Amino acid sequence: MYRSQLTRKRDQRVDADKKAAVARGKEVDKRSTATRERAAAAASKSESTVRSKLRDADRHESEANAYAKDSAGWGTKASAYLKEEAALGKRLADAEQSERKADDKRRDTADKKRLQQAADAEKQRERRAANDARATTQLHARLTAQINDHERELSILRQPREEKLRLLMLASAGAGDLRVGREQKRISDAVRFASGRESIQLDLRPAATGDDLLNGLTQGRPHIVHFSGHGSDAVVVFEQDTDSKNHGAVVTAGAFAAALRAVDEPPLLVVLNACSSAPQAERLVDGIASFAIGHSDSITDGDAIAYAARFYASLADGQSIQAAHDVAKAALLLQGTPDFDLPQLYAAAGLNPAATMLVLSTTA
Repeated sequence: MYRSQLTRKRDQRVDADKKAAVARGKEVDKRSTATRERAAAAASKSESTVRSKLRDADRHESEANAYAKDSAGWGTKASAYLKEEAALGKRLADAEQSERKADDKRRDTADKKRLQQAADAEKQRERRAANDARATTQLHARLTAQINDHERELSILRQPREEKLRLLMLASAGAGDLRVGREQKRISDAVRFASGRESIQLDLRPAATGDDLLNGLTQGRPHIVHFSGHGSDAVVVFEQDTDSKNHGAVVTAGAFAAALRAVDEPPLLVVLNACSSAPQAERLVDGIASFAIGHSDSITDGDAIAYAARFYASLADGQSIQAAHDVAKAALLLQGTPDFDLPQLYAAAGLNPAATMLVLSTTA
């Protein structure tokens, strides 16, 4: 407030000084003109000229007096403004000093408060660290006991059995606009000519419905569940068990996950060969499957088929899940498709897809 008043008062003083100076200049001009008129009257021999010049001189002198009065008035105002300006300057200085003192006090108070808070926080951290250390020790003891119990239980369970890698392939064309039959043929051919073909068992389910999913899970106990069809981050579309034309049966991601979770032996790997299915795949590795694959955006039918065929061919040749995924993406890149980076591979916490091979190659 004082700064604003001081600026306004200074502007008023400067304006008054300017107007006083202008008035003084006009006064000087008028008095000079009056002097010249009187000199001309003194030099003239004509009485009429003398009278005219003296009248003009008196008029100019009168105007000069008026300007002098105007100049004095503005000068008085300028002096008054200057006094008010000085008073406002002192008030401003006092106010600024008061504000600085208040700011210093607030900073001191805030600094003390921060120091106290830091000290309190350090004490709390020390207490938490001590509690965490005790809890860690107790947890370690419990886990050690649980691991020992688990190892004893495993020693009496059935011995590991050699078995084929079981692949449940669910294909749903929905409205009939996808070549899912060609995808199943390409995958079957890729596996049939792979070095580990004798180690893979395919369960092909074209025109797959929700019942096909459940039957395939309970009857075949698949290690891999492969779905090809329409989907998104929130749904997959199975077919309806009807002969009439339809647009498929929409199944939510939650319902699909619940079906996978329900069986005693959930699949190790779930492949969602559907558009924008990556978020679903990422959620599946949180407590259901060990690994999952989905696409981060819309992918063309041909690119999805090419990726799947190369992926399973590489798995059947004894490649790790990570390597099979990378080889399949490289195949898309080699054929010049812009979709090569859409397939996304996810792994459950603590699992390494690069160290996980589902088929042991029989090649020398």
